[in-house]
Amino acid sequence: MANKLFSAIKNKGKDLESEMSFFEHLNVLRGHLIRSAIAIVIFTALAAWQWKFLVDTIVLGPWSKNFWTYGVMCKIGKALNLEGWCYEGKEVKMITTQLAGQFNLVMNACITTGLVLGIPYFLYEVWRFIKPALHEKERKAASGFVFYASTLFLLGVLFGYFIITPLSVQFLVGMNVSDKISVTIDVTSYLSTVTTLTLGAGLVFELPILIYLLASLGILNAGLMRRTRRYAILIILIIAAIITPTPDMMTMSIVAIPLLFLYEIGILVAAGVDRRRAKKDAEFANS
Repeated sequence: MANKLFSAIKNKGKDLESEMSFFEHLNVLRGHLIRSAIAIVIFTALAAWQWKFLVDTIVLGPWSKNFWTYGVMCKIGKALNLEGWCYEGKEVKMITTQLAGQFNLVMNACITTGLVLGIPYFLYEVWRFIKPALHEKERKAASGFVFYASTLFLLGVLFGYFIITPLSVQFLVGMNVSDKISVTIDVTSYLSTVTTLTLGAGLVFELPILIYLLASLGILNAGLMRRTRRYAILIILIIAAIITPTPDMMTMSIVAIPLLFLYEIGILVAAGVDRRRAKKDAEFANS
């Protein structure tokens, strides 16, 4: 009976120790999240400080026919004798139907900018949280996580803003189903489209990171990705056909090629994980 009592007390102590450790981890995680939130607030405040430039130049940039992307497309079109590549703009009025519509535009644009600029620091805080739980070899293998994830995200944001967004705006604004329909664009709808396409592209560009995580967990491998490459190419071409303004292959290629490139990078990443796993299994078998 005494032995059972002592065992129960001992096990209870271990449980309390585990609970304390769990809550300590939660406290540490809370600190990382708070610092990330503070960084996003700071970036949002900086964006609010330059709200006029943010709205006129950044948010409404793809709306203007003088946008950088349209100029480059026009030059390429003239050089290759391609029709429909010069965007002349269209007289479409942008309105707001809400009393606080313009104020909400500024606030949403500032918050989105704060999130975009704060993502790299958030990833850094995530890395600081998980780093102590990793072994030395795992730390070395994942040491470039913050750099690669941040770089891919920012490249995706730039691709979404300078490529996908203007192509979509050019197509949607130029679409004319009937002369009886008078087109006026709500500024909230426009900002939502720009934000969705830009942030969506940033997340899509994280594909190699996602593949690395899935390969590390054993869910995905390079062989499977190579065998399903044809289906991946088909899906990517369908996505490119949906978001490009014209049906010609040249325009589709502008969107499809970077996505195909990311998929091929993902195969190389998965192959690297497979090699490390095979090496580790061989070392374990020989030990």
